[in-house]
Amino acid sequence: MTKNEIRLRDVRAEDMSALLALEQISFDVDRLSRRSFRHWINSNSRAFIVATVDNELAGYILVIYHAGTRLARFYSIATDPRFRGRGIARRLIEAGEQAASQSGRFIMRLEVGCDNEVAINLYESMGYAPFGIYHDYYDDHSDAIRMQKRIHQYREYESHVDMPWIRQSTAFTCGPAALMMAMSAVSGKYVASQHEELQIWREATTIFMTSGHGGCHPVGLALAAQQRGFKAEVWINNRNPLFVDSVRDASKKQIIEMVHKDYVQQAKANKISIHYSDIKQDTLIEALKNNAVPLAMISTWRLDGKKAPHWVAVSGYDSECLYVHDPDPEEISQSALDCQYLPIAREDFARISLFGQQRLRTAVIISKGKRQP
Repeated sequence: MTKNEIRLRDVRAEDMSALLALEQISFDVDRLSRRSFRHWINSNSRAFIVATVDNELAGYILVIYHAGTRLARFYSIATDPRFRGRGIARRLIEAGEQAASQSGRFIMRLEVGCDNEVAINLYESMGYAPFGIYHDYYDDHSDAIRMQKRIHQYREYESHVDMPWIRQSTAFTCGPAALMMAMSAVSGKYVASQHEELQIWREATTIFMTSGHGGCHPVGLALAAQQRGFKAEVWINNRNPLFVDSVRDASKKQIIEMVHKDYVQQAKANKISIHYSDIKQDTLIEALKNNAVPLAMISTWRLDGKKAPHWVAVSGYDSECLYVHDPDPEEISQSALDCQYLPIAREDFARISLFGQQRLRTAVIISKGKRQP
């Protein structure tokens, strides 16, 4: 090996002491801890690459893969001041992008301090473009610029909705949070709140689910949207009572069936269209083209290994992906940044939008109604 040669390799457990020392001299706030380093060294959902010079650790990059999507997050990078000016950061970023691309990721995202001109200039020179500001992001309350880059060369969004991101405040209110995002995107006058979130859940709940509180029925969400002045259409690919297989107790099954029938009767009385068929991805895209927002129910099995139905708002599309706003950032690595415009490959979306033994596929499309808030 040539003296002073820069070499890149995957991280090793024995790099821990050098990583902690590098973190100490590189950052005043938001340092990765020993526990965090240990977690990511042992994780499979990342690219963790180090640069060495004469067997000394000269830098690292950590890229995190968002489960179930084609999104990668450029989480952290550091270079030893002794080795700066030799292009190590650029080489680490290129290696991180290559690893993420090879893992099937389409987009790399990052956050950088608004006053970090050196880093911003580097990222821009490598093709990263700003797409927003994240206020009060760091421990010292400073702001971060949000940047992203296509690491697979596909077209930019053909269409995306200007949609706020709303985090569900409970473990069981993904449906209301997704609906509030959709209604906020359709009408800028709609005001979301936790009170609204809980009220919508009370209007749309199935009462029971596999464990804990019930989730939200698609027709219940449509009725809640109509009650707030929006138009809603529902797609369900079967006529059987939904989620009845998620409970074993006969009395709970009876109540779920009763709730289902009541929602269907209310929909008929309120002239809400229920299409008993698979909703096609082209229908979701056509809705976005017409300034409507679809809510889609997905199975979280491919995202977090849990067999639970989960509502998301569809926020964009292109030739390769559908994009969603997910109201539930569960993993320690996730922030609001990770949950907006999440790219899900079309073939992946087809799989995760089926739930349970019934192979249920359902969606609700929200659009402007006669009584806009």
